[in-house]
Amino acid sequence: MKSITRKTMLYKTGVEYGDYTMNHVLGCAHGCKYPCYAFLQKKRFGRVSSYEEWIEPKIVSNTLDLLDIEIPKLKKKIQSVQLCFTTDPFMYGYEEIVAMSIAAIKKLNAAGIKCCILTKGILPIELADCLKENEYGITLISLDEKYREQMEPGAAPYELRIRALKDLHIRGCKTWVSIEPYPTPNLIIQNLKDILDSIRFVDKIIFGRTNYNREVSSYETHKLFYNKCASQVVQFCEAQGIAYHIKDGTITN
Repeated sequence: MKSITRKTMLYKTGVEYGDYTMNHVLGCAHGCKYPCYAFLQKKRFGRVSSYEEWIEPKIVSNTLDLLDIEIPKLKKKIQSVQLCFTTDPFMYGYEEIVAMSIAAIKKLNAAGIKCCILTKGILPIELADCLKENEYGITLISLDEKYREQMEPGAAPYELRIRALKDLHIRGCKTWVSIEPYPTPNLIIQNLKDILDSIRFVDKIIFGRTNYNREVSSYETHKLFYNKCASQVVQFCEAQGIAYHIKDGTITN
């Protein structure tokens, strides 16, 4: 696959539940059609020119060298490192990216730095041998494969994501799920309870609405819909003893 180099890797993120992050790939072959905030951001700042360029990812070839330089300087400031905010660390079908991600996680863990991972790919079972404080997550907005093929065409099937996450849970790892961006009924009719039931084994659930989408904002009762969904997530998590976080802006008056 194509590669690029960068001057820096680790940086402080402004995301509400994040600390430090790293993005060792430019682009994402999952090609999400939500639309994708990461793609919109990179296009806005001229990092990619089109969707077609975005879905042909480029790996940052000097990632590990940068970590060797930056970890000693920053490790006293870092509470955790998120992989990733503008790409996917376990991009489905890209073994070179998977290998780089595992190597980066092990390098951070060796310095005593916890990693928090989020993917629409398949989490490798090898992660079970990494730092036990790590947190492994998947994005799961539906269980309907036709919807996945429409909205996340290059991502891993939902069933495979859940199975890999559960395998890590069985091995004693901390697991979580991001149910974001959750679609309104005019995009797909589904039962949120079915999704929640499929992930009742996890330690944490994050729930958030769909943003930047005219179809959602044109759905007349979208505010009421998200308020009800958020309440359902909270009730489910409290009943199951699961930690939860409702993203800012999901609940409205």
